[in-house]
Amino acid sequence: MAANDTEDRRTRQRVFQSVLDEGPITASSLAKALELTPAAIRRHLDALESEGLIEVRELAGKQAGRGRPARHYVVTTAGHDSVSHSYDELAVNILRFMEDKHGKSAVEEFTEDLVGRLRDRLGPELDKRGGTTVASRSRALAAALTREGYASSATPVAAGTPLEAMQLCQGHCPIQAVAAEYPEICEAELAMFSDYLGVDVRRLSSLAQGDHVCTTHIPTSELTRPLIHSNDRPQGGSR
Repeated sequence: MAANDTEDRRTRQRVFQSVLDEGPITASSLAKALELTPAAIRRHLDALESEGLIEVRELAGKQAGRGRPARHYVVTTAGHDSVSHSYDELAVNILRFMEDKHGKSAVEEFTEDLVGRLRDRLGPELDKRGGTTVASRSRALAAALTREGYASSATPVAAGTPLEAMQLCQGHCPIQAVAAEYPEICEAELAMFSDYLGVDVRRLSSLAQGDHVCTTHIPTSELTRPLIHSNDRPQGGSR
């Protein structure tokens, strides 16, 4: 029985990690990715939901059948808090000390250095894999951010319409508590995204502000709209 309990806990942690990495995500997608039966995935999702670690979100435009919005799972604020952030409080206290002693400009310099170092780490991979389109560069950015611990994905929205765009989602932020105290870090990060992608981007939601995911809208205008890969288009769709 003890062995079964241990395996059950491990599987539940895998489910939680998948929601953290891929959310918002449906139960069927989780079951397929983790090779679990529908009954098993429901049991683990129900347990995680009862613990307050995940919750259901219904996404507009995503149908589960018969006109019902699809149920997607996301990690709650409590779930994010359960992920280890060992040095968050220390980092916030250091920045507060810097601001008290040297003024706001010291925090601004720190922010520029922090985001600059992230840009330098991402740079080689982005240059190698980014490609020439907004869509491909968005995917390369998401992949590179995931390797930095941001659990990111980039997917097309409204494909084949004048509102066609890419949506960059970051399901986890390693510096969430720090960014909540100092939102200029998020602003500098967003400016870095815009510089790399070559378009103006807009933050729709933010983990630092209490949302369940950081979502960045990346427009693909009339000039860039045809650059979204044909595989991203809905089945049967046409331009």
